[in-house]
Amino acid sequence: MHSTLTEHARCRYGDEYRPTVVQCSEDHDDRYFIEKLTFADAESILAMLHELCPNISDGYLPVWVRNLAYRLVLLQRPDEPALMREAALSLIIHGPDWDDIAADLQARAAALEAS
Repeated sequence: MHSTLTEHARCRYGDEYRPTVVQCSEDHDDRYFIEKLTFADAESILAMLHELCPNISDGYLPVWVRNLAYRLVLLQRPDEPALMREAALSLIIHGPDWDDIAADLQARAAALEAS
């Protein structure tokens, strides 16, 4: 088993910035990773995103995993403008299907900062 969400993601999807690791034989079904992601705390999710995708547009995490990860973080930390903007940037880079959601996140971030 993996000791962190980042290790699990690295083993499952790879890491653009580290040598290829031999995938372990355990937990190589998306459902196991998504279960871990679903119940992870915001710090663990952000650590995974920042380590495996340090420039937001890079890394091997599938876009659907990134979108879900940012959604879960924002549910845990709904009032953090910097996180809203980070999530919006990820959506814009991997859009355009999510441009309206990204614009809403940016507007919410601006409103929170203004108040």
